Amino acid sequence: MADFTSAFWSWLIFVLVAAGIIALFILNIWMTEPRRRPQEKPKTMGHVWDQDLKELNNPLPRWWLNLYYITLVFGIGYLVLYPGLGNFAGTLGWTQLNQYQDEVEAADQRFGPLYETYFREQISVLAGDQQALKTGQRLFLNYCATCHGSDARGGSGFPNLRDDDWLYGGEPQQIKTSIMNGRTGVMPGWGSALGSEGVFNVTEYVLSLNGRQVDEKVAREGEQKFKQLCIACHGSDAKGNPAMGAPNLTNNKWLYGGSQRVVMKTIAEGRQGQMPAHADFLGEAKVHLLAAYVYSLSHQKEAQ
Repeated sequence: MADFTSAFWSWLIFVLVAAGIIALFILNIWMTEPRRRPQEKPKTMGHVWDQDLKELNNPLPRWWLNLYYITLVFGIGYLVLYPGLGNFAGTLGWTQLNQYQDEVEAADQRFGPLYETYFREQISVLAGDQQALKTGQRLFLNYCATCHGSDARGGSGFPNLRDDDWLYGGEPQQIKTSIMNGRTGVMPGWGSALGSEGVFNVTEYVLSLNGRQVDEKVAREGEQKFKQLCIACHGSDAKGNPAMGAPNLTNNKWLYGGSQRVVMKTIAEGRQGQMPAHADFLGEAKVHLLAAYVYSLSHQKEAQ
């Protein structure tokens, strides 16, 4: 908390929590006292339910009040031991980060030997090991499904990992490198250089590469612009370049969508994609197994 706020907020939280607990003690003491004179018969408080069920001015039951005191004392003890009063860390020094690290260490001690065993196998071999793939799938669901989906079919801006189209290559070592080091994809926007008409022309040419019905004259004009601006990344045959992460534009597989409107937006404004690195977070042994699972998704027949 100290990393994000000033000391004022810490003290404000401390005062509010302390004042709240004191107020609850006072309320409890007040509710303990009878709200009528000694020897005076109980009187109704004016609240009636079900015709004859009345609220009287008797104090709350002693057992209930004592239980309330117990909860307040427990709350004070908790705030002494654990964080809850602004920047005060608690006498036990507990943090969620420490607990997480302890759990990770315990898991590494328990499952580390298993990952090391898999690490000694080739990725292509692991892709045919059903037990290894079950473990790899759990890793995928924990760390990759947020972007690529639980079925690994991706979505707009996130690659489908079940097909045979790979931006940076689909060989085992290439997949492992992508997971280990991450990837940063950048396509510059060409709107200012091409103008609206030029963007439309290039779009028509790109769509024609996929056998789409387009205006041939417009597509030929777009081809000239494509050869001037785009072949450096996508190649003269528009089949892409795995070394740069430039996609193949001839296979009708689109990362952000293949409609005319979306392709025009991509060409005019460009695209930026970020795949985070997992080497430091997972370690190479886990990444090795995760790469085997991802590899198996597009090579299931071969693995079997």
